[in-house]
Amino acid sequence: MVQLYNLHPFGSQQVVPCKLEPERFCGGGRDTLFVAAGCKVEAFTVVGQELCQPRCVFSTLGRVLRLAYSEAGDYLVAIEEKNKATFLRAYVNWRSKRTENSRVCIRMVGHDVEAPFSETFRDQMSIVEMPLSEAPLCISCCPVKGDLLVGCSNNLVLFSLKYQIINEEFSILDFERSLVIHIDNITPAEISFCVGYVAVMSELEVLIVKLESDPKNRESVNHHPRKTTNPMKQAEDTSNDTSQLESDDFVICQKPMELLGEKSKQSGISVTLESTGLADEKIKYFHVRHLLYRRFAPDISSCLLSDDVRLHSLQLLPIFQTGSLTSDRKSSSREKVLLSLFCFFSLPHVGYLYMVVKSVELMSVYQYPEKSQQAVLTPQFLHVITSNNLQCYTVRCSAAAAREEDPYVDTTLKACPPISMDVCALRIQLFIGLKAICHFKNHVVLLTKADPETVPERRESPKRFLSRKGTSVNPKTPPVAEAGWNLYIVNTISPVQLYKEMVDYSNAYKTAKTQSCIHLLSEAHLLVRAALMDASQLEPGEEAELLEAFKESCGHLGDCYSRLETQHSHLALPYYKMSGLSMAEVLARVDWAVDDGSQKYERGLIFYINHSLSENLDEELSEEMSAKVVQMFYVAEPKQLPHILCSPSMKNIDPSTALRYLRKLDTSGFSSVLVTLAKAAMALKMGDLDMHRNEMKSRSEMKLVCGFILEPRLLIQQRKGQVVPTEFAVHLKETQPGLLVASVLALQKNNKIGIEEADAFFKVLCGKDGDRIPQLLVDFWEAQLVACLPDVVLQELFFKLTSQYIWRLSKRQPPDTTPLRTSEDLINTCSHYGLINPWVNILISSESSVDKNYMEDLSKLQSLICGPSFDIASIIPFLEPLSEETAAGLSVHVLCHTRLRAYEQCIDSLLERCPEAVIPYANHELKEENRTLWWKKLLPELCQRIKCGGEKYQLYLSSLKD
Repeated sequence: MVQLYNLHPFGSQQVVPCKLEPERFCGGGRDTLFVAAGCKVEAFTVVGQELCQPRCVFSTLGRVLRLAYSEAGDYLVAIEEKNKATFLRAYVNWRSKRTENSRVCIRMVGHDVEAPFSETFRDQMSIVEMPLSEAPLCISCCPVKGDLLVGCSNNLVLFSLKYQIINEEFSILDFERSLVIHIDNITPAEISFCVGYVAVMSELEVLIVKLESDPKNRESVNHHPRKTTNPMKQAEDTSNDTSQLESDDFVICQKPMELLGEKSKQSGISVTLESTGLADEKIKYFHVRHLLYRRFAPDISSCLLSDDVRLHSLQLLPIFQTGSLTSDRKSSSREKVLLSLFCFFSLPHVGYLYMVVKSVELMSVYQYPEKSQQAVLTPQFLHVITSNNLQCYTVRCSAAAAREEDPYVDTTLKACPPISMDVCALRIQLFIGLKAICHFKNHVVLLTKADPETVPERRESPKRFLSRKGTSVNPKTPPVAEAGWNLYIVNTISPVQLYKEMVDYSNAYKTAKTQSCIHLLSEAHLLVRAALMDASQLEPGEEAELLEAFKESCGHLGDCYSRLETQHSHLALPYYKMSGLSMAEVLARVDWAVDDGSQKYERGLIFYINHSLSENLDEELSEEMSAKVVQMFYVAEPKQLPHILCSPSMKNIDPSTALRYLRKLDTSGFSSVLVTLAKAAMALKMGDLDMHRNEMKSRSEMKLVCGFILEPRLLIQQRKGQVVPTEFAVHLKETQPGLLVASVLALQKNNKIGIEEADAFFKVLCGKDGDRIPQLLVDFWEAQLVACLPDVVLQELFFKLTSQYIWRLSKRQPPDTTPLRTSEDLINTCSHYGLINPWVNILISSESSVDKNYMEDLSKLQSLICGPSFDIASIIPFLEPLSEETAAGLSVHVLCHTRLRAYEQCIDSLLERCPEAVIPYANHELKEENRTLWWKKLLPELCQRIKCGGEKYQLYLSSLKD
């Protein structure tokens, strides 16, 4: 199906001042048009919209049958006929041809140029003759590398573009016959070549292959003369043995066939490679990968077969990667990198567009209202000529290339119209007697001949369709030149201008036809996208204008998908994101007017706002706009209302307005813990503490924790990448710290918050910077150990806690708030906190005047060291601030060294600092294999110290008696 519009892609036109009727013509780069007539080629400079001037003229060997230009290398190549013989010649350095009589250098391909002649080559045009063993039928130049592919009746010959270096300052362009591609069972009528991709077309067949340079398959290359027998049998021979019959009484047609990928090897066409280039050539092709084979059947609906029922206009169209549309294109590389490749070919009434990179896929089928004569494909359009019309169709190349270029297309971040979207005809422009067409830059070149052909078309026997061998492509001798011909250059208008016309045109469909509005705006979007991908063709300053139009088109598409009821309403989100519009700007585009008192909000708008409000955007809506959003969600998605109110973007909402809608939810059967918490938050914002307490008391603590899990933004919000506690969280810190810690722990357990994010939350909440650790964070760490969260690294958590306990003990720093758990609680509820060894109590009792908080931290540290999970060796280097001169420090040091089995060191420390604890220590620790230390270490030490006497003599003596 083809959508029909009546837009104006064609602008001004100008007449090319040719002296003779053109036989062949082609575009040359950005500003030149070549026209061949008779034995001459005229070059015209095409500048702007109204200027086409003769540039130079040069003679050819004979009448030009085929003409092609290569931007890479800036050369013109032609197949010429003289005395019924054909020649292949390339015209190099043609820009230096100032007059028709200027000297020209003719040389043979591959012949070295002697140094004394280098200066003459610099300032004059060269003609490079390329001899072939078979007559050339068609030619194609690679748009990227400039290599030349020549089609002959049984093979294709590849001439690689290279440069002969004459000296450091000067080199001349040359070619090397590097590869012969032998193709059986098909005679090329047209060929197209692009970076190793080869498309071959006969009258009713198309074959696309890729030449690959993988050296692993180098044995696939045939370095010898090819065999005459074809190892493959044609698929059609197996299906119909009667195809050998030929008679004037029968018309035997091969059935249509489409083979994709490796299956195309079954076409019966044999492709073999013969390398003829030098051994040190940088790129050599070793084997062939088949991509597509398609065969069409002639139209036998009429009694006679028309001589014009054949394929035409074969073309490979590359699209290059030029950088993301949202990136800084000034810093991106302009080097051409092939992004995607497309192949077009056409029957008289139907055109086919395939994508052939990565996967082979039929993208679009073009149905022409009239019989076509020729077509040309561009990144933006397909231009088709019939006998009296120039038709302009949209293409899907940019949509396919966008998906290759950007992995985020078709996500919540970015979108692109689908390649499956119906194509549309933008314009059918009347031209009388159209004969040929070509395209370069933003120019469509048309040859017209008003007078009809006086010679009737010769009709051949239908038997010519029976065999591929019978497809002769010898060009017909053109009729004698007659009056009434013209060569026009039709200038296509700028993409931005056509885009604006499409947008204006789409306004007519906004209310009448939903899909038509979206379709036309999608066409406008793809038009701008394609122009941006083809950045090399843009004028200075045009790119910025296109980028602005691109963002505007995304906004228009976002409007369509947000306001119109379609199955793709979710696309409003990525299009609005790509548009660069803020949420407030999007909401300002919404029509809030209500005629009948009942407002309906479409899914696309709701989806966009809901998703945007959940993204923690650094954008705050005004009070008025926030009220409209609340009213919208109450009508369309009431269950989402508590979540919407928790968004940072809704900070300015009037709490009384929010409460009014939340109470309506209660009466509507939506009562839940989340509604309760939302009302409590709004009551707190209003300063109504009684209402807040009543709401909080109406639910159990476990239910409240579940509510915070459903909506973490009630406690924690992100603003400009920073963690920000809410007013609700600040209030809970003062009134219900246990609930706050339990809630954050539940968020971490349910992967709603990360470990570092939770630590930052408590630090910000308690107003502690740097290394200062609030007690509430210590309570949270202790709760993590009790909960045994699977994603918590235990040793890291142990280090955090012990470091904090040691710091407080060494600084005699009490906690800033009352701890939520005592050491006894932790020992009873957490397996990581162990029972404190009994001798520690004797040691600690020797120290007096110790406050309660100090003893709690010490008991927790001692219990953690006595636990089964703690890696003692990791904490030893951090014990230095905790002096052994205090009972607390001594107990910790002795506990650690005991866990490390340094018993003798522990006995020495206790005998020196607290002898009364040494016997209880030995009773508890020196058992089984360590019992010998009683006699080898403890007894001799006591005896020695008793002999020495001193103030601790009685303590040592008492220990000895024990």
